[in-house]
Amino acid sequence: MAPYVREVKTASGATAVQVVWSSSGGSKKMDHIGSAHTPQDLEVLRAAARQKMIAEGQDELDFGGGRPRREALPIRSSRAQHLWEALAAGYRVLGFDKACGGDVVFEQLVLARLIEPTSKLDSIRVLEEMGIPAPAYRTLKRRLGDYARPTWRRQLAAACADHVHLGPATLVLYDVSTLYFETDQGDGFREPGYSKERRLEPQITIGLLTDARGFPLLVEAFEGNKAETTTLIPSITSLMAAHRLPEVTVVADAGMLSDSNLKALAAAGLRYIVGQRIPEVPYVVEQWHKQHPQREPDDQLVLTQPWSRGPAGSQYRETIYYQYRADRSRRTLKGIDEQVRKAQAAIDGRATVKRNRFIKLTGATKSLNLELEHKARSLAGWKGYITNLVGPTPEFVIGAYHQLWQIEKSFRMSKSDLAARPIYHRTRDSIEAHLTVVFAALAVGRWLESVTGTTIKQLVRALRRYRTIDIQAGAQIITAEDPLSPEHLAWLDAIHGRGPRH
Repeated sequence: MAPYVREVKTASGATAVQVVWSSSGGSKKMDHIGSAHTPQDLEVLRAAARQKMIAEGQDELDFGGGRPRREALPIRSSRAQHLWEALAAGYRVLGFDKACGGDVVFEQLVLARLIEPTSKLDSIRVLEEMGIPAPAYRTLKRRLGDYARPTWRRQLAAACADHVHLGPATLVLYDVSTLYFETDQGDGFREPGYSKERRLEPQITIGLLTDARGFPLLVEAFEGNKAETTTLIPSITSLMAAHRLPEVTVVADAGMLSDSNLKALAAAGLRYIVGQRIPEVPYVVEQWHKQHPQREPDDQLVLTQPWSRGPAGSQYRETIYYQYRADRSRRTLKGIDEQVRKAQAAIDGRATVKRNRFIKLTGATKSLNLELEHKARSLAGWKGYITNLVGPTPEFVIGAYHQLWQIEKSFRMSKSDLAARPIYHRTRDSIEAHLTVVFAALAVGRWLESVTGTTIKQLVRALRRYRTIDIQAGAQIITAEDPLSPEHLAWLDAIHGRGPRH
């Protein structure tokens, strides 16, 4: 007699599932599979009992002489649900779903870039590996024209501005970078220019505006041969017009703002905090050295100097703060010592130096430029910060300037983790659409990093391996998944706004 599955009600009300084995002599052997308290559990135990019967029967039917072959339960679906829901939560928190009118294709492109930055075609593969139904490639190409429109990016920028509560008092950081293309010919947009990566290929210039935490507010693309200092005014005026701001305070590096740019900003009623170049020893620093000839400045000593910019009768009042840092001085003096040593070696004929600022040429005679060395040592450790804010404190101005590392981090994240270089795009519309996707992905990534305390790269790598699997067990579908670690559970609780678990 063949084995069969037996179900017996227990005293507790559960259903015990057993496999009964009979022999020709009438004896019986029973294997207890388990007790079920719900219909779902009962279906799982029935499936396990059938598998056991098949496995035992394979001992006699195994023609290959190997291990018995078990019949596997069919998998209906497998998806990286925890990762996808975490990324989608960030997308919704920022309001991108409403800003884009619920466009599912755009959301999938943004989240796929966070998971694995690749081409639009290959993003379909990324979505399928996540267990997410992917759009057709023809659909992706058709929608790129919508994502390239300025109105689409403005809607995203408006959502970002609402998220950070952008207002006149908000500090905005500005910086630029370049993205090059592997082509020899420029087309009016992709053009050779000054490259931060020292590339000769055609490129485009990217201007990025963020808040003081590095959260992106606006990204603008400019021609590759456009000077960096000419990109700030269009970006700021675009931001102000979009959000009807009477003024903003811009924080930028010294090389970003020329004298004409500062005048233009002030004429437009804008406030700024900028790193100040120090070509000569400032008056206040010179006076301090005269008053303290034998004394080294105290660490973080700040000297204040009023300043005026522009022609007489229409001058703009500014304030320059000069801060001394002992650690900055130590590094600078070390570099000066090394340059002077090389300069002296070149003067003595013991080495060849192509370029050294401390070598003074008088005809064919080389000598050490002692005057320049003295000036360089006098400036060691000092850095200037200039602002047209009314009555600011040096702590506020210097602290705001030192937040520029946040925008540098956003640029590094966009160019490395998100692979912002539009290598697979050629037309301007396609490039603009690509940058829109990168901009949205950067915003979602920065939000996720802020709430979890980890990098987006670590978050994706950790959660990507957790799969949620739907298994067909008889008439029932059973969901199974690996348990998450306490650290990963804490990340998900923070993302979804849940309190700590006990």
